[in-house]
Amino acid sequence: MAPSPTGYFHVGSARTALFNWLFARQQGGTFVLRIEDTDAQRNRTEHAEGIERAMRWLGLDWDEGPYFQSERGELYEKAIDQLLSKGLVYACDCNAGQVAARNKAANRPPGYDGHCRDRGLEPEIGRLLRFRTPDTGSTSWADIIRGEVVYENSTIEDFSVRKSNGQPLFILANVVDDGDMEISHVVRGEDHVPNTPKYLLLWDALELGQRPLFAHLPLLVNASRQKLSKRRDKVALEDYRDDGYLPEAMLNYLALLGWSPGGDREVLSRAELIEEFRLEDVKSSPAFFDEQKLASVNAAYLRAFPPGELISRANGWLTTRWGPIAPLVQERARTFAEIYSMVDFLYLPEIKIDQADWEKVRRQQPAFVALLEAAEARYAECDWEASAIRDATLAAGEVAGVGSLGKAQAPVRLAVTGRTVGPPLFESLVVLGRRRTLARLAAARERATLDS
Repeated sequence: MAPSPTGYFHVGSARTALFNWLFARQQGGTFVLRIEDTDAQRNRTEHAEGIERAMRWLGLDWDEGPYFQSERGELYEKAIDQLLSKGLVYACDCNAGQVAARNKAANRPPGYDGHCRDRGLEPEIGRLLRFRTPDTGSTSWADIIRGEVVYENSTIEDFSVRKSNGQPLFILANVVDDGDMEISHVVRGEDHVPNTPKYLLLWDALELGQRPLFAHLPLLVNASRQKLSKRRDKVALEDYRDDGYLPEAMLNYLALLGWSPGGDREVLSRAELIEEFRLEDVKSSPAFFDEQKLASVNAAYLRAFPPGELISRANGWLTTRWGPIAPLVQERARTFAEIYSMVDFLYLPEIKIDQADWEKVRRQQPAFVALLEAAEARYAECDWEASAIRDATLAAGEVAGVGSLGKAQAPVRLAVTGRTVGPPLFESLVVLGRRRTLARLAAARERATLDS
C-alpha cells in the first residue's frame, strides 16, 4: 500500500489497503506500507500520521514500514545514473506548453519531445529528464482483474522521471522501490492503468528482474456514477470514523466494493473475509459507494452488540447514564452519531427545541398548555418508573381533554427532548429524572404561553 500524504485518507485508498491486506494475509505474504512523499510541496507530516491512524483504526496492520520515499533518495539517484549511462533518458529544457504545441502540430502523443531527444543537453538541475520511450512495439501485462492489457509504445509519451529541481517523479520512485522491496503483487486503483506501461518500460530498463503481477481495482463512484471527489462527496475515512461508524462495519462494507462473497450475504467477519476473498473475483466495473448501504451494514453490527458492549463501544460518544435505554435505541439507530442524537437530551444542560416540530405540535394540539400543566402536576407526585409515568401522562391527557395517549405524549416529548421523535418516552423520562423533566415542562409551557 503506497499512499501519498497530500490529504485525508480517501475511502478508495482504504479499500485498496484492505484488498492488499486481505490478499497478503490469505497468501501468508508480507503487507508493506510505503509513504510516497516525493512531492515535497504538497506533502504534510500530519497527513502521513493520519494515514497510519486510519489504517490502525481499520485494523490493517502492516508487516513492513512505513517506509518514506523522502528518505530513499540515493536509490533514485543511482537509478537515474543507470538510465543516463544507457542513454535511456535525456535532458529537456522545454516547458509543457511548448512540448504540447509542437506535438499538436505534428499529431504526436502529448508528451513526446522529439525536439530535445537528440540535442545532447547536460542533465543538470534546471532541466527535467525524460525517458526515451520506444517508437515501435508494444507493452503489455496480464492484469489479474482486467485481463490482458496492451499499449502501443507509439502512443506513450516520453514521460518525465526527474523534475527540473532534481526530485524524482512518482513513476521512477515507485518502480525503484517495488524492485528494491521485492514486491510481488501491485494492487491499486484503475486510475493507475495508464502509468503501468511506463512502469514496465522503466522496470525492464533498470533490469529489475521478474515483473510484479498487477491488479487494478475498479474506481469508486457516487450515486450519479461519477468518480468520488473530495470536492463533491464525503470521501475522508476520518469523517466516517468521527460520525460514529464502527471500524469492523467499514471494513466489511469496503470489502463489498467490487467483490462479493456470493449469495445474499453482506455481513462477514474479518476471518471470513480473509478466508473467502479472491482477488481474481474482483469486478472491473465501477463500484458504487452507497452511504445508505454502509449505514445499513453498520446498523447490523450495532444491533448484534449485547447492551453492555454497546455502551462500552460508545465510549467517547456517550456515558453509562444512557444504559437503561440502550436496548431501546439500539434497534433504531445506524451509527453512534444517530444514537447520540436520539439521547442527547439526557446530557445537554439546556435543549434546543426544533422550531418546525414546535409549530407542528402547537398547530395540532390546541390543549398544548393545559396538557403540559396537567403533566407537571401528575409527574410531581407519581412513582418515577415507566409504567407510572405512562399512567400519569394518560391522566394528564384526560384532564386536558386529549383523548389518546399518543396525542398526550407529543407535547411532553417535544418539551422534554426538543423533538417529536426519539426513543420510548417513558423509559427516557426515568433516565432523565423527575427534576429535569419538570423543569423542561415548565419552560415549554411558559414559552407556549408567551407565544399565545
